[in-house]
Amino acid sequence: MANCPTCKTPLRTIRQSEGVYFYCNECKGRAVTVPQVRRMAGEQFATRLLHKMDTARDASSRLCPFCCRLMKRFQIPQPAMALDACRPCVTVWFDPGEFEELPEGVIETPDELRLRGIEAEATWKLAEMAAQQRRDEMISGAPPDEEWKWIPAFFGLPVKIDDAGLSRWPWMTWSLSFLIASVSILAFFNLESAVDRFGMIPAEMWRYDGATFLTSFFFHAGVWHLVGNLYFFLLFGNNVEDYLGRWRFAGLILFSTLTGDCFHILGNLHSTVPSIGASGGISGVLVFYALEFPRARLGILFRFYWRFAWIQIPAWGAFVIWLLLQFFGIYEQFAGLSNVSALAHLGGVVTGVALWLWWRRIGLRSAGVQSGTA
Repeated sequence: MANCPTCKTPLRTIRQSEGVYFYCNECKGRAVTVPQVRRMAGEQFATRLLHKMDTARDASSRLCPFCCRLMKRFQIPQPAMALDACRPCVTVWFDPGEFEELPEGVIETPDELRLRGIEAEATWKLAEMAAQQRRDEMISGAPPDEEWKWIPAFFGLPVKIDDAGLSRWPWMTWSLSFLIASVSILAFFNLESAVDRFGMIPAEMWRYDGATFLTSFFFHAGVWHLVGNLYFFLLFGNNVEDYLGRWRFAGLILFSTLTGDCFHILGNLHSTVPSIGASGGISGVLVFYALEFPRARLGILFRFYWRFAWIQIPAWGAFVIWLLLQFFGIYEQFAGLSNVSALAHLGGVVTGVALWLWWRRIGLRSAGVQSGTA
């Protein structure tokens, strides 16, 4: 079933004399094939649109309703608008009011309309076939195209199967990663002293006027603790920053970190053991990615001695598995069997979900105002 790339709700199939398109009842957007656009706006406009789709380099934050790949985003001059399109599915996504702005094409004869209708139906069938092929690939577990992804996968880490380009360089993600790595590596030379001074201690939460809520974010207990956190941050942070923008992304990390610290304190009110690590903030980024890109595919490598098998799962499925592990981790934490604060992870998740809902609500409200449906 095709889902709206904005609202993630199922699209409704609309069949009219002009042809077939898919419509979202929530945001009023619609998915239209290029043959359908050709019928409405003419051959010349459709040719220019295809050229734009072929040459587009900027990745959209939206997934194609049919094949679930990230679409491309590009500008067209007349009428002036920014569109998202999937070239393999020959599909264009129009936000509310955009489709109505297309120029009127040449009136076609009934025979020409019938031929155009057949062409449009064939295009939709090809899109459905592409989607089915994609589902088959997910089941069969095809490996990623990039060979370097075998390295983290060999150590049990997930990798992105769909790793489309970004519309902007993720400065915040890389700068923050560099800062975390630098501070943690310097602290490794005298780790015990650094943790005692800058770790967040629940029983002394207001020492240094509460500064340890933030300083603890930059320190890690060892190399693997640091590498694991940075890997997941870089894996998902670039797409989330690309979608949110630099400062909203920074706000997501900040509030996820603070909430994670609060959850840890509530579960360990009298503890004098310092807590360190960026995983609370990263958990907020992780859940935001899973909610905004739920059908993005992740690959996991299973190995039995020298036999290897890849499986592909959607981001939402991987998040559900991870979340279940966190609840098990909370049980271990309360039982004294683990030093990992799964409560901090859960706090980051709560913040990530809350901010995703809030920003999504603002976005839908803005779209409604722009389309006159507030």
